[in-house]
Amino acid sequence: MKTPDLKTICCEALDDLKAQNILVLDIQDISGFADWFIIATASSSRNAKAISNKLIESLKLQNQHLVGVEGQDDSEWILVDCGDVVVNIMQQETREFYDLESLWGEKTLVSV
Repeated sequence: MKTPDLKTICCEALDDLKAQNILVLDIQDISGFADWFIIATASSSRNAKAISNKLIESLKLQNQHLVGVEGQDDSEWILVDCGDVVVNIMQQETREFYDLESLWGEKTLVSV
């Protein structure tokens, strides 16, 4: 059985708790800090926290390294740094305000 890669583990965990509008950006050629940048929308602060906890649990179960987690206190924007993959779990209003998708460019978008 093939072990799932880090990006797949993250996307499946996000999908399991119904994160919305999951986008995967391939930033390997334009970034020195990560290879993949994932953005997902949570329906509420409680949902954002649950999604991030599920993601962290999934990473630990797969023996993946977790660099750090930021933003779980207010849960408007939770960043989970997995090293090669950086996951952003954002409430809709926050996601619209920061518009990270346009910051990285359409060429980086990968279908999930």
